[in-house]
Amino acid sequence: MAKRKLSLSSRIFIYMIMLVVVASILIAGVTIYQYNEQSQDYHRLRLERKEAQLISSINYVLKETTWEVKTENLPLIFKDKIYEIANIHNVNFNLYDLNGDLIKMSKPNFENNAIEMHLSSDILTKLNQSISKRFVEKIKRFGEDYRSSYMIFSDTNATPLGVLNVPYFDDDSLNYGELKAFLIRLSYAYIIMILVAIAFAYFVSKYITKSLQTIRDKMKGTRLEKRNQKIELKGASLEVSALVESYNNMIDELEDSVKKLATSEREQAWREMAKQVAHEIKNPLTPMRLSVQSFQRKFDPHDPNIDKKVEEYTKTLIQQIDTMNSIASAFSDFAKMPAQKLELLNVVEVVELTLDIFPESDIKFISKESEIIANFDRSQLIRIITNLVKNAIQSIPQDRPPQISIHLYSDNTDIVIEVKDNGSGITKAIEDRIFEPKFTTKTSGMGLGLPMIKNMIDTYNGSINFSSIIDEGSQFTVRFPKQFTDEL
Repeated sequence: MAKRKLSLSSRIFIYMIMLVVVASILIAGVTIYQYNEQSQDYHRLRLERKEAQLISSINYVLKETTWEVKTENLPLIFKDKIYEIANIHNVNFNLYDLNGDLIKMSKPNFENNAIEMHLSSDILTKLNQSISKRFVEKIKRFGEDYRSSYMIFSDTNATPLGVLNVPYFDDDSLNYGELKAFLIRLSYAYIIMILVAIAFAYFVSKYITKSLQTIRDKMKGTRLEKRNQKIELKGASLEVSALVESYNNMIDELEDSVKKLATSEREQAWREMAKQVAHEIKNPLTPMRLSVQSFQRKFDPHDPNIDKKVEEYTKTLIQQIDTMNSIASAFSDFAKMPAQKLELLNVVEVVELTLDIFPESDIKFISKESEIIANFDRSQLIRIITNLVKNAIQSIPQDRPPQISIHLYSDNTDIVIEVKDNGSGITKAIEDRIFEPKFTTKTSGMGLGLPMIKNMIDTYNGSINFSSIIDEGSQFTVRFPKQFTDEL
C-alpha cells in the first residue's frame, strides 16, 4: 500500500514547528550546561578563596609562635590555634605531616571514620608531582558531590612543613533552585512561543502554497479540447513567477499544437473519407461499366427481344445508381448530423411505432411503464432504435431462430434502452473498434451505423456500451437524460 505523501503546506508547517521545538530544546540544554559550568566555577573559586584565607592565617600563626617552626612541633603550634582559625573563617580543615599522617583537625567531635588518618600514597604522589603543590580530589559520598583539597604549606624560608586539607561540600541546592525556577519561566515562554509559531506557521504555509495551489488547479483543469486560461498572480515570489511563466508558455505552445493537430486530423479525416467514398463508389461503377459495354457489344435494333434487354439493362443501372445514392446519403449523414428538433415525446410510444416495421415474432418489447416523457429529437431516436435492432438481426446466424428483446425503463434522471440478441457475439479482438468509423464485420455495409448513433447519443450527454458472450449474444445499453437543452 502506497504511503500517503504530505502536502507542501503540511511540510512547511511541521518543519517550522520542529524548528521551534528543537531550538527550545537546544536553549534549555545550553542553559542547564551554563548553570552547571557556573556552579563548578563558583565552587572552585570559593574553595580557592577558603584555602587562601586558611594559608594566610596559618602563616600568621607560624610567624607569631614561640615554638620552633618545624613539622614535629605543628601539633603544639596549632593545639588551640586551629580552632580559632576554623571559627574565624567558619571552615573545618585538617593538618597532615609530609608523610600523610594526621596531625590535627579543627573538628574534634567529627567521627573518626569520616576523616582519613593517613593520606593514600596516590594522593601524596599527585600532590608532590603537582607544580603548584596542590591537588583537589572529587568524590561522592551518600549521593552528594564532595571536594577535598590538599596543599603543601611552608615556613618563611619556603621549607615544606605539612599538608593542609580542606574538605568541601558542593552545595548546589541554591543554584538548582534558581535553575528550576528559570526553566519553569522559560517553559512558559516556550509554550507561548510554540503557540505563536503554530499560528504563524499555519498562515505562512497557507500564504506560500496559495499561489502553488492556484497553479495546481489551473494545471489540473488543463484540457486539449478547450481553451485554457493563463495564470495571473500578483506579488508572487521569483520561483513561483518563473513557474507561472513556464505554465503560460506551455499553454501557448499547447494551443498551437492543438490547432496543428486539429488541422492535421481534419485533413487526415477528409483523406480517409475521400478514400472510402471513392472505394464505395467504385464498387457499383464496375458492374455499370460492364453492363454498358455488354449492351453496346450485343445491341441489335432488329432483335425481337430488344425491349426486354433494354428493360433489364435499365433496371441494372437504376439499381447501381440507387446504391451510389445510398452511399452518398450515408456519408452525408455521418459527416453532418441533422439539426436537432427537440420535443417532449413519449419514448414508449416512439419505440413501439419504430418496432412495427420488424417481424413481431422476432422481437419482444418490454416496458413496465406506459409513458416515459423525454426531451428528444423523434427522428434521431427512431434512427437509434432502428440501427440497433438491425444490427441485432444481422448478428444472428441463419440457422438460429432470432430472439431479440428491447427493454425500456427509466430512473429519476435517465432513460435506459437495452437491446439484447442471441447472435454470434462480439470477439475480444474487435471490442475496441465497434464504434470506430468504417469498421464493419459484415460483407456489405460501410461501418457507419454505430459511429453515427454514438455521435447522436454523445450529443445528448448520454452513453452507449455493450456486453457480449461468444455464440450466446450481445446486449447494447443506451442511456440518456430525460431533460436536454441545446445549451448543455
